Amino acid sequence: MTRQIELAPSYGALFRIGGFPRLVASMILARTATEMLALILVLFALQRYQSAAVAGAVVFLEVTPGLLLSPLAGALLDRHGRTRLMILDYLVAGGVMAAIGALALNDRLPVPMLLLLVTIASITGILSRVGVRTLFPLIVPKPMWERANAIDSNGYVVAQVVGPALAGGIVAALGAEAALFVTAAVFLLAAIVTIGLRDPGPAGASGPLLSEAWAGVRYVARNRTLRALAVSVSTNAVGWGLFFIALPVLVIQHLQGSAADVGVLFALYGAAGFLSVLFFGRISTAGRERQLMVAAMAGTALSYLLVLLAPHRVAAGFAMAVAGIANGPFDIVLFTLRQRRTHPDWLGRAFAVSMALNFSGFPLGSALAGAVVPRSLEAALLAAIGFTILAALFTWFLIPANELDEAAPRYLS
Repeated sequence: MTRQIELAPSYGALFRIGGFPRLVASMILARTATEMLALILVLFALQRYQSAAVAGAVVFLEVTPGLLLSPLAGALLDRHGRTRLMILDYLVAGGVMAAIGALALNDRLPVPMLLLLVTIASITGILSRVGVRTLFPLIVPKPMWERANAIDSNGYVVAQVVGPALAGGIVAALGAEAALFVTAAVFLLAAIVTIGLRDPGPAGASGPLLSEAWAGVRYVARNRTLRALAVSVSTNAVGWGLFFIALPVLVIQHLQGSAADVGVLFALYGAAGFLSVLFFGRISTAGRERQLMVAAMAGTALSYLLVLLAPHRVAAGFAMAVAGIANGPFDIVLFTLRQRRTHPDWLGRAFAVSMALNFSGFPLGSALAGAVVPRSLEAALLAAIGFTILAALFTWFLIPANELDEAAPRYLS
């Protein structure tokens, strides 16, 4: 009876699991720094170089190199554990941000140097993103995965509230260079909290590193659900990448707003998502995955349409709230569905590849926005709507509606 009470699916029970509170603290610090970094780099490029194209290139390179190396990252995580590689990434990210800030203050940061430094930080970035995500199902019992995924998702949401608001405020008050130094300090704090964090994951990879990396790619390619998610979620991410560049350009260059105004809008997105995630984390998503994901994408497309039709601050604020509410069920369903249909021994390799494929649309959308926004902001917003609607169609027709665990023995051979 005591055992059943301990495993009862409640948020309180989650935080009584050994190592879980510390994992959440580390996660929130790192994700807050990442959210700060993403917006700071966009504002930095727009202010220092006066170029949406540079902003789009920075966002593209902040993400893409790490995504391309994700199979190797997944094999390393399964082979060597997660926490030490997460710490490595946090230290690299903090060091790179401090370097960018110092070079900018000394007026020694041409665009090629900026892009090179951002690329270096991207290479290790996949280690912490996948490392944190794969620790959740290893630490938490399966009956509590929805609630754990709600906390996981709300880690992003809290970061999306605090990070942009903090980044926008610091950039507006002290400049982008100061904001980069603050971001570096948050990454360092995340590394300190992560030291000693329990990692109970199985050592699923033991062969040659390249062979294990390729095995992770094959696993995802053969898994119907992970393969379908790669198509639908990456398409949805293209729309978000377009919007992520278009909105700051709209606010700063068209509405004469400030970096702080941009930060508030993204913080509003996070605040609305926080409440949405807590609500949907309390219900079982099994059997309703496609319906919830399609509804979330429809809500996101509606928010983009609102900004297109009414390009002023009040409408943008309402649109960001709608997008945040829609994102709540989307994240929980995505995280839980991927966990249910991935064998525990393959969490690092499969999640690294799957997450990279899912997120790959974001840098592509940002790079596309860098080319389209200077010519037509409206065209960029229309493209964001179109990609999001297309993603909803892919979700409905490609993801298996009712499929048991796909981690059959044939995937382990």
